[in-house]
Order: sequence, then C-alpha cells, then structure tokens
Amino acid sequence: MTEQADWKSLLAAWPHDAPRRGVFVVTFGEQIPFSGFIVGDGFLLVERQTPDTMGGRTLVIPYENISALKLTDVFKEKTLREFGFQGSLGKK
Repeated sequence: MTEQADWKSLLAAWPHDAPRRGVFVVTFGEQIPFSGFIVGDGFLLVERQTPDTMGGRTLVIPYENISALKLTDVFKEKTLREFGFQGSLGKK
C-alpha cells in the first residue's frame, strides 16, 4: 500500500463513536486542529475548530501531504484496535 492509501484507510476506519477531533501535521509545516473530516478518494476535507488567520475554516488536503495525526482525546485500547492497531499499550 502507498502512504496515501494508508492514511485514507486509517481515517476511513475512524470509529463511529469516537470524537473526530485532533491535529493534522502536514508536509508544508502547518499543524491543523480539526473538529471533523470527510474521507474522499484522493483528498481529505477537514473542518477546522476555528478559522485560520485568512478566515478559512474548511481545508482540502491531499493524503500525501499528511505527515502525522495527533489524537487530542484519550482512546481506550478497544477503540484504537477499531482503527486497525494491534497489541497493547501496556499498563504502568
């Protein structure tokens, strides 16, 4: 699979009952807090929590420009497995 397909697959598998909030880190050096998104074929449509300095609230990002995803909510391991992750985070 390509990196683009990996991001699309991960975001398409987002659990229905999990909050669709977080921060995308993109290749053009920006961190984009979001409160929702829609998965498309080659692009991700992202809704910002607040408008950017130019007034933009909605952003279309090519999957290939996503570097990382920061989850701002705490997810239980069961929910993380719904994303497709395996294993255990371990308990302290």
